[in-house]
Amino acid sequence: MRPAMTRDLRRRPGFAAALVHRLSGVALALFLPMHFLALGTALQGADRLESFLSLTHNGFARTAEWGLVCALSVHAALGLRVLAIEWLSYRERTAFVVSGCLATSFAVGLLFLLSGA
Repeated sequence: MRPAMTRDLRRRPGFAAALVHRLSGVALALFLPMHFLALGTALQGADRLESFLSLTHNGFARTAEWGLVCALSVHAALGLRVLAIEWLSYRERTAFVVSGCLATSFAVGLLFLLSGA
């Protein structure tokens, strides 16, 4: 592929959606070891789990939690977009659909942030 053609592909909303979908998937995969660690401490008893969860009561952990919720909602919304493209042959108005997926995902993240969870 020629470089100019590659630059044109990168300007398309579908390319950005695919990139964000993959990056959110990587973020979720990086979270899994921490999740399994928390589950493992839960199996060791309530006191061990409580001591592990006490580490999450700081600003960094809350911000990471919000990022995780955003990554999960972005990954789910853009995954539904991919399914619609594959199963329904839906390719029109890509910029509108991608923008809607991202806006919905960040609204979910904002609701999580505002709920004080």
